[in-house]
Amino acid sequence: MYDHIVIPVDGSDGATTAAGHGFALADRFGASVSVLSVVARRALRLTTTDDERARLRSNAEAVVDDVAALAPEAVRPVATDVVSGTPATRIVEHAADRDADLIAVGRQGATGLGDRLLGGVTERVLRRSEVPVLVVPDSDAEVGEPPGYSRVLVPTDGSDSAGAAVPHGASVARAFGAAIHVVNVVDLQAEGGVFNAGGLEPAFVDRLEQQGRDAVDATASQVGEAAPDVAVATAVERATPRGGVAAGIRDYAATAGIDLVVMGASGRSTLDRQLLGSVVSTVLRTADIPVIAVPATA
Repeated sequence: MYDHIVIPVDGSDGATTAAGHGFALADRFGASVSVLSVVARRALRLTTTDDERARLRSNAEAVVDDVAALAPEAVRPVATDVVSGTPATRIVEHAADRDADLIAVGRQGATGLGDRLLGGVTERVLRRSEVPVLVVPDSDAEVGEPPGYSRVLVPTDGSDSAGAAVPHGASVARAFGAAIHVVNVVDLQAEGGVFNAGGLEPAFVDRLEQQGRDAVDATASQVGEAAPDVAVATAVERATPRGGVAAGIRDYAATAGIDLVVMGASGRSTLDRQLLGSVVSTVLRTADIPVIAVPATA
């Protein structure tokens, strides 16, 4: 599933923690790794001398070397590269140039303002990337702690976008000896719309929940075909009135002890950019565990 993994770093703890997850995946999949640092064009514009520009590049080279040194022996040698330009653009270009299968990033970069917001670079990578992006929250683990996954969650709504995530979830679960949980979250308030004013008819609620059961059963069958040795648990949950689907996914993950979420990122816009769906965007911002967002084209 993963033959080459790109790990962009910027000297932040979040990026270093994400690198640990990238290395762990590379180890399990036998993938090669490249560690990349982008010297931002706006930073270069602030320099006034060649010496200042040289220091920027030297600092970036030290960052990639320090992160590469954290790679387990099985993953070495790790390629390192320092480029300049717009970070998100150069990261996506680097991944395309190397036929990467995965990009592993921290949720917040060196200039992040809070762990409940997606860093600007991370969000732009998610919107532009043709390959899955692993987003790791700063709170996930101590820097340098080797990560592992024992329970992988694959949310589904029965859409093609959600289905694109299934092979990735199955492959990761098989590689780590993890179980897969497939969940559908029914948002009665959103589905009911204006008809919810006087309460939804029981028959309507039953149909929604049956659709959810059909979706998780179909996804579980996909997992069984891709990874017959992986244990699968299924569930249909109701969203809380104010929480919505994303909160339902997050709450299920917390209750079930999920280590990793793998979910579809949505479709494409007419501007050739990913449409980062509202559910995956909210999960990425608020979940306290890593999330792999899988484009529909992956």
